[in-house]
Amino acid sequence: MNYNLIDLRLFVAVAEQKNLTKGAEIVFLAPSSASHRIKQLESHLETQLLVREPRGVSLTKAGEIVLRHAKRALATLEQMQSELYPFTDSMQTHVKLWANTNAIHTYLPDDLGRFLELHSHVKLILEEHGSEEIAEAVAKGDIEIGIVAEQDLNSEVILYPYKRDRLVLVVQSKHVLAGSASIKFIQVVDFPFVILNEGSAIHTFTMNKAAVINKPLNIRAQVKSFDAVCRMVSSNVGVAMVPYDSVCQLNELDLSIIEIDETWSKRDLMICINKHKELGSLATQLLNHLTNRYFEQKTPETDGMLLI
Repeated sequence: MNYNLIDLRLFVAVAEQKNLTKGAEIVFLAPSSASHRIKQLESHLETQLLVREPRGVSLTKAGEIVLRHAKRALATLEQMQSELYPFTDSMQTHVKLWANTNAIHTYLPDDLGRFLELHSHVKLILEEHGSEEIAEAVAKGDIEIGIVAEQDLNSEVILYPYKRDRLVLVVQSKHVLAGSASIKFIQVVDFPFVILNEGSAIHTFTMNKAAVINKPLNIRAQVKSFDAVCRMVSSNVGVAMVPYDSVCQLNELDLSIIEIDETWSKRDLMICINKHKELGSLATQLLNHLTNRYFEQKTPETDGMLLI
């Protein structure tokens, strides 16, 4: 019997998510199409693989067997492709990725480290830029893939989810604002700020938001990393606006986290690609790897296996 790789990837995604709709999203299929493919797979195998339940799906005994072998088969194909790279002269061996400050300073190091571990032949060129600049470069075809903050961007790009995050205000725990549940940006712009160095995407973003409300930002200190920003705030040098995930694990610091009551503070990170151009093989694998991380499929058997 011939097996369709898309069907196998879909089945693995649905089984691991225990939900048809979520599984369909992972492999970029409509729920109706996914349901039809699952039914066809069951018909070809002449056995039921999934039990449809009010809040999702569960595996039958036969489904558990198919899941085990499907994951093994897909992992083997991924490994085969990786091992063949050195013998294929025409194969792309480098990929250029542009990302905003948040992504580079928080999530990307671990995710890209895992990708490069799986693809030891690959050379990665990573550059930091603002979200609008990244989207424009992708739309022009200057780069294949970028990571941006979710917002109204160039209509010539397609967005895929990467990470959920938001900007928050951090202050020293004895600061006059400490303990506030939320605050407007205009209420804090006059306080001394600690911020990343000029040229960073979030530096430009913060300065632009201050300019919109006709307020000059009172910059007390500029540093190179979010960790350094938070440590300066902990020493009461000033306040800072940082991604939540860059501060939530710094429990040893004397900080108070305050929600920013602005629509632009919700800064989900998205992967963007050109709407009209087909990705190269390597960029496709990187896209799949990063979107898989969004759905927390972090095993060697499931990373980077949406498209082969």
